[in-house]
Amino acid sequence: MTKRLEGCVALVTGASSGIGAATAIELAAQGARVILAARRAERLADIAGRIAEAGGEARVLAADIAQRGVPAQLVADAVAAGGRLDILVNAAGVMLNGDSIERPLSEWERMVDLNLMALMAATKAALPHLVEAAKAGRGVADVVNISSIAGRVAAGTVGVYNATKFGVTAFSEALRQEFARRNVRVSVVEPGAVRTELFDHQAPTAQARLSRILSEVEHLHPEDVAEAIAHIVTRPRRVALSEVVIRPTDHL
Repeated sequence: MTKRLEGCVALVTGASSGIGAATAIELAAQGARVILAARRAERLADIAGRIAEAGGEARVLAADIAQRGVPAQLVADAVAAGGRLDILVNAAGVMLNGDSIERPLSEWERMVDLNLMALMAATKAALPHLVEAAKAGRGVADVVNISSIAGRVAAGTVGVYNATKFGVTAFSEALRQEFARRNVRVSVVEPGAVRTELFDHQAPTAQARLSRILSEVEHLHPEDVAEAIAHIVTRPRRVALSEVVIRPTDHL
C-alpha cells in the first residue's frame, strides 16, 4: 500500500476509543507519525501498541483537554515529540443528553468545554504550526473536526449537544475561509449513528429514546469514519473536502 502520509505528523484527540482510536490507526497505516491524546493513558498505550505491531509509529500524551490551558500545552508537546505538525484531528467529545430540567448544569458545561471550547483551543494552538508545515512537503496541512448529524438537525433533549456540534460546524467553515489561501484545509465530518461509547454516557431515559429511534438502523463502525478522514487528508493540495456527512444507509 502506498503510504501517502509518509513524513507527516498527526495529532488525534479522543484517541483512546471510537472514532479517534480508529482514525489514529488509519493515519498511522498511511505512514503518519501519530500523537495520541486522551485522558485514559492505559487505553492510549494499547492503541499505540497496536500501531507499533502493524509497523507504524505512535506517541502517547495523556491529557484532559477540557481543562483550561491543556490544549495549548498538548499541541506544544505534540510538536516537540514529532518535530512538526501536519494534521490535527479533533475527535474528543461527549454526549450527555436528557431532560433539560432534570440534567445538571455541570453536564451542559462539560459538553461545551470538551466538544467546543477544547476543540477551538487546540485548533488555535495548532494553526501556526500547520501554516508552517504547509510551506513544505505536501504543500498543505489539515484540520479535521468531528461534528455530528446533530450539528445539522436539532432535537428535543439534545439541545446542548446540538449547540456544541452546530458550533463546531460553523467554526470549521469560518476557519476554512480564513486559512484556505494559506494552504491549511479545514474540514468538518458529520457522522450519524456510530457504534461507540458515546451513547453510554447519557441518562438512561436518553439512551432508551435513542435505542427506540435507532433500533432498526445498522450503525456505522468507527473505521468507516476513520477511512473518510484518511481520504480527506490524503487528497492532493488542490482538493478540499470541506464538509462530509456520513449516515448509516438505512437511517432516514
